[in-house]
Amino acid sequence: MRTLCELQPGQRACVGGLLSQGGMRRRLMDVGLIEHTEVECLGRSPGGDPAAYLIRGAVIALRRADCAGIVLEEEEGGVSWD
Repeated sequence: MRTLCELQPGQRACVGGLLSQGGMRRRLMDVGLIEHTEVECLGRSPGGDPAAYLIRGAVIALRRADCAGIVLEEEEGGVSWD
């Protein structure tokens, strides 16, 4: 199971589901992170946390701890990484 925090700058993948609960889950869904949404990692801050992601046309910064609750879709032969 791969999570969003493993996505490297320039890579894209689709969301498979959210493991987050409560307010964080609601926030992630509000910014468009729902199943089958394509996400692209645009880059990381100099310290590596947070990272910037392109989600439905908006750039969103997410901390590593929050990204760990976002599971990426699996495809035959592995994760759908571009």
